[in-house]
Amino acid sequence: MGKHDLNKFKGVIVAFYGCYDGNGDIDPQAMRDLARYYKEAGVKGLYVGGSSGEGMLQSTAERKLVLEAVMEEVGSEMTIIAHVGAPSTRESVELAKHAEAVKADAVSAVPSIYYRLSPDSVEHHWRAMIDSTALPFIIYHIPQLTGFHLSTGLLKKLSALDNVIGVKISSESTYELQQFKAAGGPDFLVLNGPDEQYLAGRSMGADGGIGGTYGVMPELFLKLEQCIQTGDLESAREWQGKINEVISELLQFPSLYGGCKALLKLRGLDIGEPRLPLLPVTDRDQEAVARLHDKLTEYTAQAKA
Repeated sequence: MGKHDLNKFKGVIVAFYGCYDGNGDIDPQAMRDLARYYKEAGVKGLYVGGSSGEGMLQSTAERKLVLEAVMEEVGSEMTIIAHVGAPSTRESVELAKHAEAVKADAVSAVPSIYYRLSPDSVEHHWRAMIDSTALPFIIYHIPQLTGFHLSTGLLKKLSALDNVIGVKISSESTYELQQFKAAGGPDFLVLNGPDEQYLAGRSMGADGGIGGTYGVMPELFLKLEQCIQTGDLESAREWQGKINEVISELLQFPSLYGGCKALLKLRGLDIGEPRLPLLPVTDRDQEAVARLHDKLTEYTAQAKA
């Protein structure tokens, strides 16, 4: 792990959204505009092709197109982590090699989905990706979606490999987060997944976070991180509270990503609708989206003040 610069993976990393045109096809220009928006907002890194990016709903060719658009726009200016997890090991390795070819900063992957796999199967799946490139690798632990629960034993085994630099932990237990940090050691990155407990994760040892709702309110998460870094925990709790107000309202929409995309549209970024089966907001949701946008505009101004 000593040969990798871990600092560039710390702090606030936005989980990048899938961007589509009116026909539901990948929209490279919308990708570029969104990536530039985050760069100008002060975000240091992007996590491309994960849950928020709808990577599992895209073909391998589409996922490559997405990463290429982001890399061409901000690859030299931001830290780019490419999520390359796919149902088959073959696809995952192909995506990992592509990420290396376009000079992404790291790759990351969930376990294979659908089949209930043994720890040995998951280890082989991840090792195939780890061994296929020289890029740093970040494990993605999200058991509520994959059905696989990473043990501290397997984490410890993988963390001993030179290229395995950390884990994104999206399970809800900050105890588990702390245990992962202890198992990996002080030079092993732990990145908080649940957006609603960013402060809790950081206080239990997370080095930063990667999240999907960061994308509609990057200024709020950057402000929260600033409060944590300066030790102002009272203000940090207030900002986490405001963030959680927004998250609670987003969860009322037919899908989280539909709500996020509707909000971004009001911020001047039309990145289309989520890909089915993820549902878009309906006409009757528009009033609630507008109210939430007004609240978010107010909170964003406060964060920038």
